[in-house]
Order: sequence, then C-alpha cells, then structure tokens
Amino acid sequence: MPLTMSREVFITCAVTGAGSTQDRSPHVPRSPQQIAESAIAAAKAGAAVVHCHVRDPETGAPARDLALYRELTDRIRDSETDVVLNLTTGMGGDLVFGGPEKPLPLVEGTDMAPASERLAHIAECRPEICTLDCGTMNFAEKDYVMTNTPGMLQAMGRAITELGVKPEIEAFDTGHLWYAKQLVADGMIEPDALVQLCMGIPWGAPDDLNTLMAMVNNVPDGWTFSAFALGRHQMPYVAAAVLAGGHVRVGLEDNLFLERGVLATNAQLVEKAVGIVEGLGARVMTPAEVRAKLNLKKQEIA
Repeated sequence: MPLTMSREVFITCAVTGAGSTQDRSPHVPRSPQQIAESAIAAAKAGAAVVHCHVRDPETGAPARDLALYRELTDRIRDSETDVVLNLTTGMGGDLVFGGPEKPLPLVEGTDMAPASERLAHIAECRPEICTLDCGTMNFAEKDYVMTNTPGMLQAMGRAITELGVKPEIEAFDTGHLWYAKQLVADGMIEPDALVQLCMGIPWGAPDDLNTLMAMVNNVPDGWTFSAFALGRHQMPYVAAAVLAGGHVRVGLEDNLFLERGVLATNAQLVEKAVGIVEGLGARVMTPAEVRAKLNLKKQEIA
C-alpha cells in the first residue's frame, strides 16, 4: 500500500499501568497525587491524552478502588491543565488457573468482576475516553488469562457509549479488531471508533512491521488508530505509527527507559516522542483538537 503518513498526530501518555514495574524505577507513580502530577507533566510536555490506571499507594499493586480514581481525576481537573482523560477498564478480567494438572480451583490473582463494577469509576469520573480490551488472550504469565468474553464486551461497550464516553478499543491481535467491527455493526460502539494497536505484548500480535501493517490494514475507514510497542521498541513505534497513518502512545506503562541504562520520566518520554513526530514533518495536536477530531464530550462532574 502507498505510504500515507499522518500530518497531524496526537500523543497519548500511558502514565503508570498495572504491571509489576513499581519497584523497577523510582519514576513509576503510585499514589493518586503522584500519578496526577506525572500526568500533568506529560501533558505540559505535549501529550494530548493521558491514559491512567491507579495503584495501591503503599505497595504499588494495581487497584480498582473508586476513591483512588476520583482523587486522581479531581487532581488533574483541578490543576486546570488541559488534557484528555483516558481511564482503563482492563481491571477485573483476570483468571489465574491452578496449573496444568489442577487448573481448578482458580488461585490467587483471579479478579473477575461484573461489567457494572468494571465501569463504576467511569460512571463516577466521566473521562472523555476509557479503554475496552477487545478480546481474551494468554497474557505473558503461564497460567494467567486476560478474559473479555463477547457478552462482557457487548455489555461494557453499550454501557460506555450510553455514559457519553468514547471507548478506546485495545486490539492485541487481529481477531480483536474483527470483533470490534462486530461491536460497531451491532450498535454497541459508535461508527467513528478509536482503536489502540497494542504490539509486542506476549502472546498477542508481535511487534514486527509486517504484523503492524496487517493490523493497520484491518482498521476500517472512518476509524482513528494509534499504536505502540513495549520497551526498546517504544520510540521506533512512534515513527512507525506516524508513517502508517496513525497516532502514538508512549509512557512508563510500556517502557521505563529514555535510552539504554537511563530511567525515564513520563514527561521525558513525551518530549522524545514530540521530537520524533516533528522530525518526521508532522504537527503535534492539542487536547482541544483531539476532542474535535474524536467527537469527545468533556463532561462536568459534581
């Protein structure tokens, strides 16, 4: 296919994630205050969107606590820093089996929640965007399965849309895009869908460029896509996503290093992404431009 690079690009910063990175870098934020401060710094560095999880402030373990989300979003909004809020809904779909010879009962780490509970913080905090992991997959660890059934995705997709929030489809493989198209066809998601192509997450789509283009070529006309890869491939994928016609994601959720042996902050990763985007001849979009492009609703919260 001919090269059609993006000329206007928005940057998403994935601020902290839910992975076990909290003790691998002092820059990975834990408390709502730390996550908010890191998100605000990323926004000031050029990120139009901040994608946020919350963590237990003491241990750094991933959390689904509604109060933590409310504190985080209030702190970002109260700062009067203009940025598009994107909250995860990935928590609450975790199955951990007991092992090959005794898979049942399920063991510690299992966290399966109803759709309404997985979306409670979305209903409470009303971000412009929230994620929707659009499939089930083996996810790195030997007995762990990230679980998102078609029924769960239908319920969540419908509920997110009814809340006036745009779902960001997280596609970890081509089949996830296939099902996302079905969600749109069934009216669960609006036709102007937003999708994040998640490359190189074991055991989803590998992060080679042939697979990226296979994913890109399966994104329907009228949709908007962004793409990222993990670790040392994060910055090369900034360039790859722009050249493929999409937008970009960086941040400590996916990569801890600015360069070999040098731990990064979120703001530094965003600054480096801005340099790559502009070096390619594209312009970095503002939050207001992203809202207009994606038809986002900035909702008032009491």
